[in-house]
Amino acid sequence: MEIGYKLASEAFGPDELVRQAVLAEQAGFDFVEMSDHFHPWLDVQGHSSFSWTVFGAITARTERIGLVSGVTCPTVRYHPAIIAQAAATLALLSGGRFVLGVGSGERLNEHVVGRGFPDSVRVRHEMLREALEIIRLLWRGGYRSYEGRHLRLEDARVFDLPEEPPLIAVAASGEAAARIAAELGDGLFANEAKPEIVRYYHDAGGTGPGYAEVPVAWAADEHTAARAVLDTSRWALTGWKVMSELPNPVNFAAATTTVREEDVRTLFACGPDPDRHIETARQFVDAGFDRLVMQNAGPDSDGFIDFYRRELNEPIRRLTPRRTR
Repeated sequence: MEIGYKLASEAFGPDELVRQAVLAEQAGFDFVEMSDHFHPWLDVQGHSSFSWTVFGAITARTERIGLVSGVTCPTVRYHPAIIAQAAATLALLSGGRFVLGVGSGERLNEHVVGRGFPDSVRVRHEMLREALEIIRLLWRGGYRSYEGRHLRLEDARVFDLPEEPPLIAVAASGEAAARIAAELGDGLFANEAKPEIVRYYHDAGGTGPGYAEVPVAWAADEHTAARAVLDTSRWALTGWKVMSELPNPVNFAAATTTVREEDVRTLFACGPDPDRHIETARQFVDAGFDRLVMQNAGPDSDGFIDFYRRELNEPIRRLTPRRTR
């Protein structure tokens, strides 16, 4: 079991993200995971710095904590050759601490370059497959070319490569993406406590670690925590089919006008009760995930990190999957 801390690049500026990563290392987290966005989910969040630059700064300020992109879309806004080069460089600078999390992307971030974002999920998965094949090809060294249905590579070489390539964790919300994770990735990434996602991954031959984001919100009282989620993170209740489709923060604001505080409490562990947070984490352990990312949407990041160190670190690490019928 490894426990990570979510750096919300949509909610904090780059200097603050680096500061939180340093605190997370001091508090005993095994890794930090950071989203790779061009836009925030909601305008009220107010931030969206370039994650790769922030990762480099974190590498320089920390010594042991792992780094995970959660997740990068290597098909539209980025060409996979750029991600192959960026991930290799970060792996070298961090001494092998970097894990490349990838996914098929969200319209929110990918449409900005004017190339369009495929309406078909099948096409997005085809593009992700090709992108992973290109990244793997470039990590083998030498000059490489690739001719795919959607993506191409022409006589390209990544010169600075680590001895061991970064682990690739592929985001999945269903069977098709879980199969890609098993066939072309080294691990699985998800944000729902669904055991079927892990089962699809294993049935397709996947044997690597399973990363999952645990929705929590710490504050001195439950109402304050839930209110913070409602103000800045209610988009998380829309579900992946919505989250991947809407183009701008204003659309997420419009789509979440009916979300209530009681709705927030059904998904997020809100407030200061450690048992509530531990039970929420347990759902992901029971589903088969062994890399848990504590995604705090509460109003006080420092307070949550201290709460984790005092109340959650040891109990969550002791969790083992409960047998299910």
